[in-house]
Amino acid sequence: MQVIDAAQIDRFLSFETLIPALEDAFRGGIVAPVRHHHHIARPDADATLLLMPAWTGKDTAPAFVGTKIVTVFPGNAALSLPSIAGLYLLMDGRTGAPLAAMDGARLTLWRTAAASALASRTMARPDAGRLLMVGAGALSGFLVAAHRAVLPITEVMVWNRSRPAAERLVADLQGSGLSASLCEDLEEASARADLISCATLSQTPLIMGRWLMPGCHLDLVGAFNMAMREVDDAALNRARVLVDTDAALGEGGDVAIAIASGHYQADAVLGTLFDLVAGRAAPRRSADDITLFKSVGASLEDLAAAMLVERRRQGLASA
Repeated sequence: MQVIDAAQIDRFLSFETLIPALEDAFRGGIVAPVRHHHHIARPDADATLLLMPAWTGKDTAPAFVGTKIVTVFPGNAALSLPSIAGLYLLMDGRTGAPLAAMDGARLTLWRTAAASALASRTMARPDAGRLLMVGAGALSGFLVAAHRAVLPITEVMVWNRSRPAAERLVADLQGSGLSASLCEDLEEASARADLISCATLSQTPLIMGRWLMPGCHLDLVGAFNMAMREVDDAALNRARVLVDTDAALGEGGDVAIAIASGHYQADAVLGTLFDLVAGRAAPRRSADDITLFKSVGASLEDLAAAMLVERRRQGLASA
């Protein structure tokens, strides 16, 4: 069994190859049971354990089985440690034999950002050039890169509760040749943004619907439980909404909370990524539509990314 660390995953993956791989996965052929979600009481901040299995269908060759084990410890921020850690175990779908143990946190960063880009490729305006990145954690740089892979992003504004983290992200983006700056006023920046990507652990809304300009696209990937929110009810009700999977209707923040509170109707959601790639959902009808994508993560995304890593690894090993 191979052990594949974060550096190797970065070597094997690119958004140019991963986004199409996720699109193929959402077209079908992967079995993805409901993930196991466990609450862990902690004295600093309660944590979460996620178990996410998936496997390829019986007619798929080569066949794979995979499971991701993820921990989310929000209290790690006080220790200057990442909030998310995990391991991905990829197995041979014919025999069940382990093939590789991969850095689950790194795989998650890649596939989460790729899923957001798969949505924004269709949901954002094709001329979207100004991105507001809300949050400056490990995922944020990946989200910027993923959206840039499908949209003509030329300017990025970064907002974060911790200014040093925002400054580091801005410096990294500027180092890659991108025009990037610190955002001091979320309301002002939101009113100018073509695309707003949120990756936070906020427990209260950060983006208000009344701030949004016509044509804006919202990408929500934080707020992973029912105690967290990144946008208010007005944003949902102003937008044409798509979710990654139906799980977003009952778990995760924002959409699920608004539905549970009666401030948003589940039947207003236009569909999932399955519907988007199949052409059954068309969230953007005009340049002025406000669109919103809510992601809670799906095990088929992890499996698709892990399969791509394994194929690339085998290909390079045999070269």
